[in-house]
Amino acid sequence: MKKKIIVLSVSILIVSTFLIWVKYQGDMQVSYDRVQGKSSIIATSYGNLEYTEGGVGPDVLVIHGGGGGYDQGELLARTVLGEKFRCITPSRFGYLGSSLPEGATYDDQAHAYAKLLDHLKVERAAVIGFSAGGPSALLFALLHPDRVSSLTLISAGATNVSEQAGKQGIKQGKMLSNLMQRDFPYWVSVNLFKKQIMQLMGANKEVIATLSQEQIKVMDQVIDYMNPAALRKSGAAFDHYAALPNERIAGIRTPTLVVHAEDDTLQPYQNAVFTSSTIPGARLLSFENGGHFAVAIEQSTISREVYKHISNAEFETEE
Repeated sequence: MKKKIIVLSVSILIVSTFLIWVKYQGDMQVSYDRVQGKSSIIATSYGNLEYTEGGVGPDVLVIHGGGGGYDQGELLARTVLGEKFRCITPSRFGYLGSSLPEGATYDDQAHAYAKLLDHLKVERAAVIGFSAGGPSALLFALLHPDRVSSLTLISAGATNVSEQAGKQGIKQGKMLSNLMQRDFPYWVSVNLFKKQIMQLMGANKEVIATLSQEQIKVMDQVIDYMNPAALRKSGAAFDHYAALPNERIAGIRTPTLVVHAEDDTLQPYQNAVFTSSTIPGARLLSFENGGHFAVAIEQSTISREVYKHISNAEFETEE
């Protein structure tokens, strides 16, 4: 009897492992197919730079966050901007088809954005930076002010946050970066521990418990679009060690909107306080709850305010 139980247990384990491996292979094929053959790549002095573009209207450069790529940028554009703008969505250094130059900095990434706009013959664009896309968005506005009509920062990093909040954000960021070094560990985590991944990405249990089906759908997409992880690991590592702009952003004169939730643990709220108080004339739109997924939870309000911010800046530029 004991031998039969052992044989049955081993058989179940083998079958379960096989089924998991088949599911993993199928999901990875879908993920790799989703990000291949959809983008364009240009050669620059900073290596290859991947991007997509689409839509009609004023130009908006949408800069994705950690673990992203042009696909996350497209998702952010759909969530915040809808169909009202022409959106340019690059993959940042080390993500998907974009190179990671040796010794790269966020300054270099900002200069690469200028080269992309040159290639597309775009003189000026509104810029949206999400999460870890914030530092290079800020530096683009600082280093190329004539190319940026308005700047919007959503749950974005900007400075070395002090004390416990900063330590917690660094810890969570490092854990995510470690998870993304290979496809399988990230895939397993997403499929078995999605709520824990949401928490790791800055949404606390209270926020998760109140999510609507539509909000969960957006959050699921953000998390799922970080597959395949192996194509993003270099960028995720770069985001973890690259120097933040800090006090340099005081030189920005671009109309700036800062959007952030107070309970964000991945990019602590101190980033928003620092940015809005350091950039002259910057406006802060804050939410008590929402964590790092405020863009999904407060979608209608954020969309309305971002549209107003970009449109007002465009109108002032025309005048």
